[in-house]
Amino acid sequence: MTKVCIIGSGAWGSALACVSARAGHETIIWGRSKDAVSEISTSHTNHKYLDDLVLENSILATGDIRDAVEGSDIVLLSIPTQMLSSQLERIARYAGEAILVACCKGIDRQTGKLPAELVSDAYPDNPVGALSGPSFATDVVAGLPTAVTVASKSEGVADILAGQLSTGTFRCYAATDMKGVELGGALKNVLALAVGAARGMGLGASAEAALMARGFSELRRLATELGAKPETLSGLSGFGDLVLTCSSPQSRNFSYGVAMGRGDSLEGLKLAEGAHTAGVALKIADEKNIDVPIIGAIVNVLEKKATAKEAVHALLSRPLKRES
Repeated sequence: MTKVCIIGSGAWGSALACVSARAGHETIIWGRSKDAVSEISTSHTNHKYLDDLVLENSILATGDIRDAVEGSDIVLLSIPTQMLSSQLERIARYAGEAILVACCKGIDRQTGKLPAELVSDAYPDNPVGALSGPSFATDVVAGLPTAVTVASKSEGVADILAGQLSTGTFRCYAATDMKGVELGGALKNVLALAVGAARGMGLGASAEAALMARGFSELRRLATELGAKPETLSGLSGFGDLVLTCSSPQSRNFSYGVAMGRGDSLEGLKLAEGAHTAGVALKIADEKNIDVPIIGAIVNVLEKKATAKEAVHALLSRPLKRES
């Protein structure tokens, strides 16, 4: 039996554990929260993140990092991108030859690197992958049909991961363009802030559609300049994830954007990775001399250099240009 370890006991970590258990693997979650570990182990629930949804009862949970990681064939890293480096150090002694899979979305603010790049730097001798795509944790736990992309520079590793993590309701498509998969997942979160802000301001469905379309152009320009393949960005982990994240209050980034558009206080809101990614994405774009006005507008609002209303006015006041 394959042993799959999930680092992170939040919503997405719990969802991935359900996927692994349904695929027939020995599945164990590591979490920092003693309460979460106890609840998952005894009640097979995770109320803080998943309300009354029930997890697979074969899932184990532990607060002992060695217990979780040692002997694992696959380690799924499901923790916020900005915390990833510190957790990689914790599992270093126990990872062995496991395939390490980055399952978080974002760009590290300290280094400007993507999650899988951080993993590869820390474990140059281990196979590394990345999993991303349009997937709400609640849908996955509930067993609703979901499709994602799982990528590795090695075709063989990507195929292994797709085979090991696919179930009757969770379909994995293998790919080798890790950079495209991760950039799609990271940048769409920033754009979801913009579309959410439009919703919060009551600008209408037409404005939201325009922001999605023009935002996707920015995503594609920046990501391809950084080495992503256009066909990857048009797939599940790019355009597909963008559509999902920009169209539902279930998306933390969309909801965060709605609060921005309304002018509400952002303190105490659930983690919105796009808020952490926006600044570093703009910095990279400026260094590459790539025009990303929507991302720039979001950064201005986040940094309180402009109100949401002023940011919209600035976007609409830009010189007219050809669409492509």
